[in-house]
Amino acid sequence: MEQQQNPGQGLSLPFMKMHGLGNDFVVLDGRSTGELPAPAVVAAMADRHFGVGFDQLAVILPGENADARLVFYNADGSVSAACGNATRCVARYLLDESGASALRLATDHAVLAAEDAGNGLTRVNMGPPVLDWQRIPLAADIDTLHLPIDGDPVATGMGNPHMTFFVEDVATVDLERFGPEHEHHPLYPQRTNVEVVQVVSPDEIILRIWERGTGITLASGSCSCAAVVAAARRGLTGRRVRVSVPGGVLEIDWREDGVWMTGPTAHVFDGVWRG
Repeated sequence: MEQQQNPGQGLSLPFMKMHGLGNDFVVLDGRSTGELPAPAVVAAMADRHFGVGFDQLAVILPGENADARLVFYNADGSVSAACGNATRCVARYLLDESGASALRLATDHAVLAAEDAGNGLTRVNMGPPVLDWQRIPLAADIDTLHLPIDGDPVATGMGNPHMTFFVEDVATVDLERFGPEHEHHPLYPQRTNVEVVQVVSPDEIILRIWERGTGITLASGSCSCAAVVAAARRGLTGRRVRVSVPGGVLEIDWREDGVWMTGPTAHVFDGVWRG
C-alpha cells in the first residue's frame, strides 16, 4: 500500500467494495503493512467516472487493545474520525473471517463494540454522543440544542460533527444547495455533516443526508445516530427509533453505554486499483 503523490504511477492496491444501505465504501486491508494511502490516491479512487467511486474509504490496520484499528477518509481525501456504516461493513467482514460473534474496533473517536445481530444484520455501538460545544467542536460556547441558525438546528458529535434540522417534509429541501451552504458554516471550524429530519412518529423518522467532504449519500450511520440523538433531546421521539434513509432502514438505539446501530451490509466485489 504505497504512499505516492502521483496516484497514476505504478500503484497496485487491492481493495474491497462494500456498502451499507447504498452508503458505499472502498476498504483497504492494511493489517500486513500498517500503511495508509496518500490523500491524492483516496481522492482519485473516489472519482465515480475515472476511479472506483465511494462515499468513504476505510483502512483496516492492526489494533492495540482491539481486534483492529480503522482509519476513515472522505471522498475529497480528508480524514474523518467516524463512519458508522463502514464500521459495520468492516465488522461483518472481520466477524466472518474470524468466526467470532463480537469484536472491538479502534477508531480515532473511540473503541467501538460490534456484534452479529442475527438474520444477516450487524450491530455497532458508536459510543456516547458528544454534546459539549468544545468537543463537537463548535466555534463558540452556545446551546447545542438550539443553534442560532435559521431553522433552529441541533449540534451533535458522533466522532464527527453534525447539524440536524427538523422539517415538515424532507422531500421539499433542496439538499444540493442546503447541504454545502451549512457544511461550511463558520460555527463549525471542521465543517459538518448536515441532516434534514422528518418525524413520522415517536419511533420513526425519515432522514436525508449531506456528508461533509462527500455530498448527498443514500445512508450514513453516524448521521442516523446524530439525528436520533437530536430528536430524542428535543422530545420529538424516544431513544429507540427506526430511521428510513433513501437506501433503506437502520435501527438506532440510544442506550446508557452509547448509540447502537443495526442494519444490513454487503460485500459487493474485490479489485485492484492501478491508478
